[in-house]
Amino acid sequence: MTRLRKFTIGAAAGVACLVLGALVLWQLDRAFPPPLPEKLAVSAEVLDRDGQLLRAFATPDGYWRLATDLDQIDKPFLDMLVTYEDKRFWDHRGIDFLAIGRAALQFATSGHIVSGGSTLSMQLARLIEPRESRSLAAKVRQVLRALQIERRLSKREILERYLTLAPYGGNLEGVRAASLAWFGKEPKRLSVAESALLVALPQLPEKRRPDRNPVAAQAARDRVLARMVAAGKLEQREAARAAIDAVPATRHALPALAPHLAYAALRKAGDGPSPQLTIRKTVQQGLEAVARSAARRLGPKLSVAMMLADSRTGDILGEVGSANYFDASRSGWIDMTRVLRSPGSTLKPFIYGLAFEQGLVAQQTLIEDSPADFSGYRPKNFDMAYQGDVSIRQALQLSLNVPAIRLLDAVGPARLMARFRQAGVSPVLPVNEAPGLAIGLGGVGTTLRDLVQLYTGLANGGKARSLRDGTETAAAAAAAPAATILTAAATWQIADILSGVRPPEGALPRAIAYKTGTSYGYRDAWSVGFDGRYVLGVWVGRADAGAVPGLSGYVSAAPILFEGFSRSGLAAVPLPPRPAGVFNPGRGELPVTQARFGTERLASSGPTEPPPRIVFPPEGAHVDLGVTADAATPLVLKLQGGRAPFRWLANGKPLAGTDRRRTATWQPDGAGYSTLTVIDAAGRAASVKVFVE
Repeated sequence: MTRLRKFTIGAAAGVACLVLGALVLWQLDRAFPPPLPEKLAVSAEVLDRDGQLLRAFATPDGYWRLATDLDQIDKPFLDMLVTYEDKRFWDHRGIDFLAIGRAALQFATSGHIVSGGSTLSMQLARLIEPRESRSLAAKVRQVLRALQIERRLSKREILERYLTLAPYGGNLEGVRAASLAWFGKEPKRLSVAESALLVALPQLPEKRRPDRNPVAAQAARDRVLARMVAAGKLEQREAARAAIDAVPATRHALPALAPHLAYAALRKAGDGPSPQLTIRKTVQQGLEAVARSAARRLGPKLSVAMMLADSRTGDILGEVGSANYFDASRSGWIDMTRVLRSPGSTLKPFIYGLAFEQGLVAQQTLIEDSPADFSGYRPKNFDMAYQGDVSIRQALQLSLNVPAIRLLDAVGPARLMARFRQAGVSPVLPVNEAPGLAIGLGGVGTTLRDLVQLYTGLANGGKARSLRDGTETAAAAAAAPAATILTAAATWQIADILSGVRPPEGALPRAIAYKTGTSYGYRDAWSVGFDGRYVLGVWVGRADAGAVPGLSGYVSAAPILFEGFSRSGLAAVPLPPRPAGVFNPGRGELPVTQARFGTERLASSGPTEPPPRIVFPPEGAHVDLGVTADAATPLVLKLQGGRAPFRWLANGKPLAGTDRRRTATWQPDGAGYSTLTVIDAAGRAASVKVFVE
């Protein structure tokens, strides 16, 4: 056999062996593929309007594992990682033979492991298929898996998966969760010291946890810095400055904002992409901080809900359903922005707005604040006192009840409800009841979200916007045009009046118009305010609708409103100027028809009986009841006139029950001046001031 023929046969046999070997490897690769799911099991995320993380949820196995996109990772950190772990990562096909040879030589000359030969592909293989031991067979398996991974994934995908699965201590996996937990920020811009720590942690994550083993963590970080200097990637001076920084001593909680809305958004999103809400993260953080601190000041069982919206777009920028989602004593899991409650006096501005629209009143029109009977409905003011003649401006600013009902009786409750429905809000009436005058004082059910939606009309020139939070379908969001709730002229009149309401004591200055409200029985306190663009609504109360003595909109909710605007971080937008052609005359310039509201109607609708009059004790009397003795004598009270039944008050506190008789008794609780008041069934009142001895 010639030499050429022998060579040809040998070459053919070699090729056959190579082909056979390739076929065997191909079959083995198909028979034993690496466990590479198309999508990794990662934490569910809810994002704000700018793509920032609002809330993350642990995976079913209890890990914080956030999906990683290389475009959102600090580029110098990636360079440092590759330089330290696998400097030929972009060139090899899963195995770095030079690194393996160097590691073997170092082991042979020193007798211990000096450096490893694992590539990032091999480390990913170990992460997706943890080895049970450090045996040679396990290493070989890891090498083969790395080859398989390189065939299936691009270098970018390999790096993204490694940075999603790498351990960083405790139940933290992935560079995003680690950066948020150790530095309180996303890994978009990392310092040199932060990058070095994140490179060092995955090698021995538990032994190098900075909150538990700060010395080991700092030493490992400094070794990374030294390696970067040796590789020419970092100047010595820059590394020395980075080494001065302390490692983090505590672990930050991952973002957990807007819990009520986040849970709802996840339920709607299902297995789809991460939901993106209209919420702005900085606004949400500010409002939640205000709600938490306010709830602590207010006391146990009380909760706070807040909602801030952009009146021009309807976007909800901040939504706080409760002061603390996990506080069982406050029923924090209940989203109080969507619970029907009595709105108190917060609907009054729209009553006045309709009256302005119809030309019934001007700001300086006089209206009577005195007891009145509207076919059996007898509204009373919050403090049970009456102001007499007041201007429309004063009546709204002081939130007087009787003037508001006089105006509602004139414009019509049905018309007011129609405007609400036109603006996309349908307040709930008691079962089988038609709209009545009581809706003006909160005799209807509405939500904080509804109120904010109505008030977007006051901030937006009379055009109310349907609110949206990002959970709506695209069709629903698109089919939400602005709806007219008041004319631009009437809206300006209301905004001008409400901007003159005195801020609560100690409130930070803010040029806003606002209205407060308190529901019957001290169950709900409200405050809704707006500037030229943003509307903020506040609710305070108990989730179980329990009464809270002393709760009121001005005292309890208004301070939270002003603090919420301040802490939102939004720049104040001036209220719009007076529209062209809008007339706001002084009292002396009013036409005759607007000088006083409702004189003829009042004369014809009042009660026919004479008003009540206290005949004993007389005004200014000194009455000796022996209050300094052990047992004081009760004082007999007598009146004339009025319509029964009667209610007596001593120093503003009602005596027990009502009585149809014109006599009553009062047991004083001490000496000094006292004011005695009687109110009849028509709401008319009489008072005397006496001195008890």
